[in-house]
Amino acid sequence: MIKDKSIFIKNVYYMLAYAFSVLRQDEYADVETEDFDNIHNLFAAILAKGIGRQLKQGLHREYTEIQESLPTVRGKIDITETMRNRFARKRLIACEYDELTVDNTLNRILKASALLLIACDDVEERYRDELRREMLFFSEVEAVDPAGIRWSEIRFTRSNLSYRMLVSVCQLLVEGMLLTTDAGDRRLAKFVDEQLMSRLFEKFILEYYTQECALADASSPQIKWALDDGVSTMLPTMQSDIVLSRGNRVLIIDAKYYTHATQESWDVHKIRSDNLYQIFTYVKNKEAEFAATGEPHEVSGMLLYARTDEEVQPDGVYQMSGNKISVKTLDLNQPFAEIAAQLDAIAESHFGVGTRRFKS
Repeated sequence: MIKDKSIFIKNVYYMLAYAFSVLRQDEYADVETEDFDNIHNLFAAILAKGIGRQLKQGLHREYTEIQESLPTVRGKIDITETMRNRFARKRLIACEYDELTVDNTLNRILKASALLLIACDDVEERYRDELRREMLFFSEVEAVDPAGIRWSEIRFTRSNLSYRMLVSVCQLLVEGMLLTTDAGDRRLAKFVDEQLMSRLFEKFILEYYTQECALADASSPQIKWALDDGVSTMLPTMQSDIVLSRGNRVLIIDAKYYTHATQESWDVHKIRSDNLYQIFTYVKNKEAEFAATGEPHEVSGMLLYARTDEEVQPDGVYQMSGNKISVKTLDLNQPFAEIAAQLDAIAESHFGVGTRRFKS
């Protein structure tokens, strides 16, 4: 899907910047102005800046339970282990106590990701040098196998919220690019995993409209099933990607990022059936919600695909049971101002002229 690799990589930065507003702060200004020839350099630049920023604020600390035999009591006494020490003629008391330490999951993730980039030949030496210097402050942090990180168990609180963007970049790097060779070595792939890029694509579009669209409100609500008897046992949740709304006029957008945007059979390209069924279901259930009020309304749906380098791209507008369902592509391989113009045009076509433009 990449025509000009440097343009696409820069737009990954812009997608991250909308998904995580911290990247639009002054500390990252020089990252925005750089041209990157590979995705590893982009991640290395962001992490080098971000880790440096975190070091100035102070690394996150958590209380960890320590078990240690000491000559004096500290914390609670472990009677069983203390008796073992006595039998072994050791004049030590087994103690259990809590200690505030930087050796915790969040800092282990930063260290594991930085070490991956330092070992990657595709990363420029200036970024590797900066990461090496920063890792000197992580000497008390355990080095862990990045493949063993349990991303779903990570929780953010007010005390560690500054790690959210950094951990998300680390997840793109580790979970989306980490490969294991036949020899068991870890190395980085050239491009980010499609599934993780899909999540970033969705979040970027939602945040772009949230921050830049003056014509409609942007949100990502759950859509209620239109049930005759109210029984919803075992029904799946309808979680929308992006919903633009102004009054009773609604556009439901389902963002899709695939290597192959269409399904092909006997040289005939068609829209993915599961995608079409999904957006149609969302629209008709939202339509039923408005219909129950008796108020005038307009509910439309859109499948928005990231453009690929395939010859045939999904595109079309369909009238289905009284609702408009459109299919469009968003070309990420161009300057970001033009990407913003495409997104603006979508909002303008449904809600009128006046969407706030991206400011370069």
